[in-house]
Amino acid sequence: MKVILLAGGLGTRLGEETQAIPKPMVQIGGHPILWHIMKLYSYYGFQEFVVLTGYLSHVIKSYFVNYYEQYSDITVDMEHNKVELHKMRTEPWKVSMLYTGEHTMTGGRIARARSFDGVADVDIPALLEFHKKGGRLCTLTAVQVAGRFGTLGIDAQGGVGQFTEKPLDDTSWINGGFFVCEPEVFDYIGSGDDVTFEREPLEKLACAGQLGAYKHRGFCSAWTRNAIRPCSTAYGNAVKPPGKSDHEHKR
Repeated sequence: MKVILLAGGLGTRLGEETQAIPKPMVQIGGHPILWHIMKLYSYYGFQEFVVLTGYLSHVIKSYFVNYYEQYSDITVDMEHNKVELHKMRTEPWKVSMLYTGEHTMTGGRIARARSFDGVADVDIPALLEFHKKGGRLCTLTAVQVAGRFGTLGIDAQGGVGQFTEKPLDDTSWINGGFFVCEPEVFDYIGSGDDVTFEREPLEKLACAGQLGAYKHRGFCSAWTRNAIRPCSTAYGNAVKPPGKSDHEHKR
């Protein structure tokens, strides 16, 4: 099974972070966001990826082309113009990178792949099992986000019996960006570059009863400029995706 990764957007929510590099290449814990997502899938046995590039696509391509040099010890013989690699750190991945246009919307990018917006510790096998049991064409991963403000529990006499800082709202779920799709989903997308997958295609799938939601209650970080540092801290401390120690071992 191939994993399709959307990596072509402009990343405007990250401000100056994406002026020189695309959003998937922003560093978290010493590695690009894209690397972390691929490591999650690799941990569960998925090793073949199709990366749909767009904005500054050459940065992503260069990263994988030069992967060995970045994560291996090297000796540069400048006199004889030779480079020797030592203790090469490799991944069991096969990565295809497709340029899908700088301004193409998400649906258009996916349609071109016929031939992800955050980092999370989603249990991929559980997500797949939920999708299979549901029997729908598409399953998205639903996640919760903390509210913008704290809440107060106020009694009839004006006393505060409870104070909760930015609580999770159990009634509100948003799209977490991890999908499992059957090939028939392409029929809902069409072929136009201006199609946003999260709009018409998903709306039509929902109306047809072909969209399921797997609730993920673990770690998840949506990508905004203010999320980078907290995510780096969380990733390096208490909140860790599965297999993190293995990730670090292979660095």
